[in-house]
Amino acid sequence: MIHASIVRDSRLSAAMMVAFGLAACASGPEEAPAPLDEATPVPAGPVQSGWTANDGMDAPESVYFDEASGSIFVSQIVGTPDGRDGMGHITRLDSAGNVVDATWVDGFNAPKGLRSHDGILWVADIDQVVGIDIETGDIVERIAIDGAMFLNDVAVGSDGTVYVSDMLATTIYAVADGSASVFAEGADLEYPNGLLVDGNRLIVAAWGAPNEDFSTEVPGRVYALDLETAEKTLITEEPLGNLDGLESDGRGGFIVSDYLAGRILQVTAAGDVVDLRQFGPGTADLAYIPTGNVLLVPHMNESEVTAYDVSDTIQ
Repeated sequence: MIHASIVRDSRLSAAMMVAFGLAACASGPEEAPAPLDEATPVPAGPVQSGWTANDGMDAPESVYFDEASGSIFVSQIVGTPDGRDGMGHITRLDSAGNVVDATWVDGFNAPKGLRSHDGILWVADIDQVVGIDIETGDIVERIAIDGAMFLNDVAVGSDGTVYVSDMLATTIYAVADGSASVFAEGADLEYPNGLLVDGNRLIVAAWGAPNEDFSTEVPGRVYALDLETAEKTLITEEPLGNLDGLESDGRGGFIVSDYLAGRILQVTAAGDVVDLRQFGPGTADLAYIPTGNVLLVPHMNESEVTAYDVSDTIQ
């Protein structure tokens, strides 16, 4: 267990709202493909690239591909990132980016990270973790976490334990058997954001200690926590940025997004850092499908999700 003082500054909540609204009208150097025509047939198969979904999108924070169902799920904040307004919802897309159900499950506050396990889609929603039966769309579990400030990403272990990051509290919780406990906490976590279970390790993409405007003097790194001991091992020695999304690259390394800089980066198995794409601010919790080298990016400020083929840059 990592123990250190937890920084709890109420000013960060307002600063986060500013950070999530940066450059709402900005466009990155790479233009997104045009949305699919309504007449495009609904495919059944691997996730395709070259599409943009924007119908019904409203501040999409996380995009996740569930291989078992062949569906892409998107968490829509709709209101403010910390707003307890009940306006958030989950959208369901097919593998070509067509909207299957714009409000597949609604009634959330500000849903963010998504991850599935054994037919359940787990969602982080400010101070609770919610489980949705993917087949029926019914909410089957709702676990409130006392003291949570800003739950962000989720990851699931092989035993079904759900790990969820609380970025503002610089804490990671473990949820099992309907209850939550602290897995790791303290400044050494570097304000954890993206999470991914990789064997006996929890991989973490950290935001870095935020200033009042939510920029950082020392940005976050990618590191691993042992699932048994929570011992920390650095994957990137040097800070990378204000890290948000985190996925496996299918090659022994990882893909991360830098939310404020709009960069998508690959951290290779050898530890090299490769620039995959450059956009405007607001690249949030992405997904990556190694088959086809398809990168799914929620452009939160533009309220759209786009699928890119990164075969030209991935290593």
